[in-house]
Amino acid sequence: METSGRSGPRLRPTIRPCVEEDLPAVQAIYSHYVLGSVATFETVPPTLGDWQRKMAEIDAVGLPFLVATVDEDVAGYAYCSRWRPRPAYRFTVEDSIYVAPAYMSRGIGSVLLPALLEESGAVGARQCVAVIAVSDTAPSLGLHARFGFREVGRLTAVGYKFDRWLDTVIMQRAIGPSPV
Repeated sequence: METSGRSGPRLRPTIRPCVEEDLPAVQAIYSHYVLGSVATFETVPPTLGDWQRKMAEIDAVGLPFLVATVDEDVAGYAYCSRWRPRPAYRFTVEDSIYVAPAYMSRGIGSVLLPALLEESGAVGARQCVAVIAVSDTAPSLGLHARFGFREVGRLTAVGYKFDRWLDTVIMQRAIGPSPV
């Protein structure tokens, strides 16, 4: 996530499962980050059809896809996907959290992340991984650290966007009973 310089009072959004009617708002939020930040390494915003397929894939494996709403506006969203496709990784997920620019620094991520972890644990996930671009993402690093994620690795110059090379930090947290 990036900071917009705007902040206001912390909000208490409603957290609920994402439904197809939410996808245009999800698409708009993500497009903002694709086109204007390094929070994602995508360079072309996914279409609504791409988001419909992603939601179906997440649903097919039983993982959560949540939205945070404020007065019926989608203020942010979060989902978990499988960390890797091989069967031995089936208890490890990767989180994705994005907040609408108008709702940045208002506590939306701090409500979405614990709800996402709780729902992921309820369906059997035991480890959650976050892959975070280092540049312009201090809020995302801080958010994950506040909720018990720890840095477990760094990949140097693995992304190239906006005419610069970017590193990613890998953070990890146990969700439920875990040997780690």
